[in-house]
Amino acid sequence: MSHDFPSSTVEPKVPLVGKMMLAAILAAVAGLMFGLDIGVISGALGFITKEFNASIHAQEWIVSSMMCGAAVGALGAGRLSYTLGRKRALVLSAVLFMVGALFCVGANSVTVLIIARAILGLAIGIASFVAPLYISEVADEQHRGSLISVYQLMITIGILLAFVSDALFAYIGAWRWMLGIVAVPGAVFLVGSLFLPDSPRWLVLRGRDKEALDTLTELRASRSEAENEIRDIHEGLKQKQRGFSLFLENPNFRRSVMLGIGLQIVQQLTGINVVMYYAPRIFQVAGFGQDGQLWGTAIVGVVNMLATFIAIGFVDRWGRRPMLVAGFIIMAIGMGALAVLLSFGQDSSTIMHYLSVAVLLLFITGFAFSAGPLIWVLCAEVQPLQGRDFGIACSTFTNWIANMAVALRSLPCLAPLARHIRSGFTPL
Repeated sequence: MSHDFPSSTVEPKVPLVGKMMLAAILAAVAGLMFGLDIGVISGALGFITKEFNASIHAQEWIVSSMMCGAAVGALGAGRLSYTLGRKRALVLSAVLFMVGALFCVGANSVTVLIIARAILGLAIGIASFVAPLYISEVADEQHRGSLISVYQLMITIGILLAFVSDALFAYIGAWRWMLGIVAVPGAVFLVGSLFLPDSPRWLVLRGRDKEALDTLTELRASRSEAENEIRDIHEGLKQKQRGFSLFLENPNFRRSVMLGIGLQIVQQLTGINVVMYYAPRIFQVAGFGQDGQLWGTAIVGVVNMLATFIAIGFVDRWGRRPMLVAGFIIMAIGMGALAVLLSFGQDSSTIMHYLSVAVLLLFITGFAFSAGPLIWVLCAEVQPLQGRDFGIACSTFTNWIANMAVALRSLPCLAPLARHIRSGFTPL
């Protein structure tokens, strides 16, 4: 079993069908909800800490309980999407988004807030599995990479909107509004999910071939193209979906599953979510005041979003591996430069603040066009059809467990960093 990256052979250009693009974008709104829930906690955490007098351990669990819920949601999402269908699974995740957001608004203790965040995590775990899978099944081959990257773009837009709303609500200390505002796009996502067409592949799986062909005809440029794809789906489904038994029997499948797991671990070890969850705290220990912390965090969101357009524009032209290599080189340069700058801690000039922010944004850029979107694309593409659901479930579960581990250990690491930076930098 081989998993080659796209060749450089030029294929005839397939037109982008409006209904296909609309279905993919509506499903990608799950990513917007994902991004909002990642981003809002960074601005709200300081106010929550003051109101509930939360310890560092409690703060870590307020942040990481979402990832714990997401890991559980991702683990059950494969069976859920097979039984209910991709569309209904997305509808369920939208309902959970709204319920979790409303519980956050009414939280009267750290415990209730942790439970509410775990409910949001369940929604994210389901959506993070089902949305890319659904998009890959409604998109044609030539546009699949770009349309799945739209999901990552929506995550970055959600993070940006969360950072901006946090900055605005911070002026009145309204952390409940920061968390509750998520319910508004959640309602939009719920309505949009109800109008999604069912996945053609899932319809074929359920023996509803006529509906699958009718749906695919609306999503493709011609009926003949839809008929050809239905035949390909049937051909692929001749091999029955298998999971753990195939993992035990087939060394090639074990290799593809472990590759997906490894890619997700590497994505989290880049440290991107330390920045996303604790960005204001990072700007604080670097010497910025409250306004600088919150608006600096918003700038991180802007760069993260804009750089994702690079992936959308070039992923299907340059290929996955070249973009990943370029992104990791840029990330290494950014983090290496940041380490060098921080080593000059005794220099009291403010230029070190701004140079540090600049190289941090360079790191964000490298991540946003490479490891951010492309690892999700690759984790779907490297799995054979026969074991794809199992393989994607394993890699998505790993992402959230690694994400939770990073979130749980980040705050203690920031304390010595704060002491080091404050010893040499003058607060702005």
